[in-house]
Amino acid sequence: MKILAYIVIVLSTIAFMELISWAMHKYLFHGPLWFIHKTHHQQRHGWFELNDLFSIGFATFALWLMWVGHLSLDYHFWIGTGISIYGIVYFIFHDWFIHNRFKAFKSDNRYLAGIRRAHKIHHKSTDKYPSEEFGLLVASRKWFKK
Repeated sequence: MKILAYIVIVLSTIAFMELISWAMHKYLFHGPLWFIHKTHHQQRHGWFELNDLFSIGFATFALWLMWVGHLSLDYHFWIGTGISIYGIVYFIFHDWFIHNRFKAFKSDNRYLAGIRRAHKIHHKSTDKYPSEEFGLLVASRKWFKK
């Protein structure tokens, strides 16, 4: 029964991370933390951008949670695992597939094409405002139409 609880914690954390990421992106990154996030909306001049500090912060928090819970494998460990899985998904979708930090894989998948379109619309503006589509895995229906 414990394994089922751990799976629920991990999956819930992944879903919660999408909500938290959306809210942080909309209200903090395009708000008071724009001075950091704007590097992501500008042409990159090198491998890293200042915006990568956010990913490093999430990874540090996830690793800390996993460390706190590693001896007893309590909920801390599984929340950290969920955050880490979300981070891996984020890296694959956002950095690799959408922004081509590595040679991107090609896909005609309707969902992937919609996510890519939504993110391209988000980056249409290089300014703080206006902006739309702040999620990673969830976007408005209009981007999924052929």
